[in-house]
Amino acid sequence: IKSCSFSDGSGAREAYAGHRNRTSSLSLKKRLFRSGDIRSAGKASVALKRREKEQHKPMTAEGQRLNHDGAAWRLWGPYISDRAWGTVREDYSADGDAWGYFTHDQARSRTYRWSEDGVAGICDEGQHLCFALTLWNGRDAILKERFFGLTNPEGNHGEDVKEYYYYLDSTPTHSYMRMLYKYPQADFPYSELVEINARRTREDPEYELVDTGIFGDDRYFDVFVEYAKAVPDDILIRVSAVNRGPDSVDLHLLPTLWCRNTWTWEAHSPRPRLRSGGHLNGETPLVRAEHPTLGPYVLFCEGADGLLFTENETNLERLYGAPNRTPYVKDAFHEYLVAGDREAVNPQAEGTKAAAHYRRLVDPGETLTLRLRLTARDSDSPFADFDEIFAARQREADEFYLATAPAGLDEDRREVQRQALASMLWSKQFYKYDVARWLAGDPTQPPPPRLRLEGRNSRWSTLDAHDVLSMPDKWEYPWFAAWDLAFQCLSLALVDVDFAKCQIQLLLEDRFQHPNGAVPAYEWNFSDVNPPILAGAALRVCQLEQEQRGALDTGFLERVFQKLMLYFTWWINREDADGRNLFEGGFLGMDNIGVFDRDALPAGFQLEQADGTSWMAVFCQNMLRTALELAKQDHAYEGIASTFFERFLFIAGAVNNLGGQNISLWDEEDQFFYDVLRLPDGTHEQLKVRSLVGLTALFTAINVEAADLDRFPDFRRRTDEFLARRPDLAQLIPVGQWQ
Repeated sequence: IKSCSFSDGSGAREAYAGHRNRTSSLSLKKRLFRSGDIRSAGKASVALKRREKEQHKPMTAEGQRLNHDGAAWRLWGPYISDRAWGTVREDYSADGDAWGYFTHDQARSRTYRWSEDGVAGICDEGQHLCFALTLWNGRDAILKERFFGLTNPEGNHGEDVKEYYYYLDSTPTHSYMRMLYKYPQADFPYSELVEINARRTREDPEYELVDTGIFGDDRYFDVFVEYAKAVPDDILIRVSAVNRGPDSVDLHLLPTLWCRNTWTWEAHSPRPRLRSGGHLNGETPLVRAEHPTLGPYVLFCEGADGLLFTENETNLERLYGAPNRTPYVKDAFHEYLVAGDREAVNPQAEGTKAAAHYRRLVDPGETLTLRLRLTARDSDSPFADFDEIFAARQREADEFYLATAPAGLDEDRREVQRQALASMLWSKQFYKYDVARWLAGDPTQPPPPRLRLEGRNSRWSTLDAHDVLSMPDKWEYPWFAAWDLAFQCLSLALVDVDFAKCQIQLLLEDRFQHPNGAVPAYEWNFSDVNPPILAGAALRVCQLEQEQRGALDTGFLERVFQKLMLYFTWWINREDADGRNLFEGGFLGMDNIGVFDRDALPAGFQLEQADGTSWMAVFCQNMLRTALELAKQDHAYEGIASTFFERFLFIAGAVNNLGGQNISLWDEEDQFFYDVLRLPDGTHEQLKVRSLVGLTALFTAINVEAADLDRFPDFRRRTDEFLARRPDLAQLIPVGQWQ
């Protein structure tokens, strides 16, 4: 439901509930989301591309950007998180209470160490310079600089963003982007949302923002934020605020430019500067940015009432009662507007955080439009070609998605697929986390509690991330998760196969993958275990690229295959403690799937997991398929392929108790797979819980084509010899299928 939008003038409650608005079919298309439409996109999209090639259709402008200079065009993107507070990275507590250590209330006054957040924000790929929208309706207790939500302990169903915003459009290079935020005109009910959800149980529905009545009589603004790039380092920005309510209402809009704070943590670190550049032609205020890494940029702010400046520095006095290092701190714009303190901002018009201030009275049904331009180039007329460039990028986005959509897909479903992909593209985030530095602390700061050296992620001192990554969600999950990322790459490969390949390869780089071969699971516990599906994702992404470009990138496959061998070995040694080919794994990314915490068994107990074992069979299957693909060019891989074939059958035999261990995950009477709990006294029992755990075995199937058997004689010889030695395992292959 939160992926849907209600972008017309209909009542908020009805639109949020998904009711059709028959006055606008386009709005209906934009707010529908059917994930099933995405699954079939691959093959159909390939068919369309082949047909276009046969008809000699020219490549779209966005396609040319991707193929020729995609890396340059990705320099700027939606890489700012929707939430940077309450994350593990910002937690320097002794007890690991990330939610409590850095709160939403503190976020407006406290500088982030590792990354930034904002509303509809963009930044460069190293997050040196950031841009986002700040709003104030004249009634809220705080400026709207970031989205509000409940922490994991506060929500009756866990962490939960309590805002309505929708990613509507984006090209893969972010040459064009569009999103929508629903900004209420009344006081935002922060306390009410917290208090009522605290009284509700897991069995109760969540108390949502729409339930508070704040959208009554359509008293809200539809705030659309759009970006269009003239060239990679020249970004046009259009903000359109539509008053959906019945009254004329004041609205403050503050497009904000700031530098991520790096100077506080490193002694003698060069400090970037933002300063007023005066007024272009006496009318357009501009902000000049000088960054030691990124270089100079200019933000042109057409029609702004004025510019505000402060420092991206913590307000120590507000938070801790200590003297501030500078009189101009992070929450200065809040103090200036909401508290009315005109001395809170820097009168010298310089700092590391700046905002253009627009105050407008917006009549019912009126649309207020702002135009800005963030560019590495000076210009005497920055808005002369503004509308022309926007129109061109929108047209190019239309052409790209028309060419990408599966053949025969109707307009409604094309819109569904387009917005689904746009949401994934908007969910990229700059992710910085140097675990060794995080554990030891910064040289300019007090040392963290020593307990941290034995706590969360303490065994991952080699992990050093400073990359743009695809996130499951930038508010509820503003961190990568290994198996989520693998799935995300399958969809991303439909529109940007190079980015998808880069994401898979990143997780297997030395600064991500542990020296023992483990792949980091997710930020809350890198040592936890996610299903090992990277091998399958890598192979499928390569196959999609082959269908799109006509060639298989065997170099990429070889690189990831070698690192996946280390990962496979880690699984064998770490998650099959007794060498029975039955695997544990624990959590395995299956939220709330078990009746108890599978990572926290009492001493002496061991859980043989149906899903963990099945996922390892899938791992074998995908490594086998990859090895055979590589063996087409290098026959040395035939031997490795046969190894994975044998390992697959060993696992299948163990699942079916062919080894005589008297531990079977299969229940003949129920015709279902179950976990088996081994007790300290040596006995065991099946945990007869019907869930997805027992269905994961359906994912495991090896299909080796007869042509491949003939093509790889060494592989055929090895497998025949193995099957002759192990007739018990050979019976697992359907009769006649191997001849």
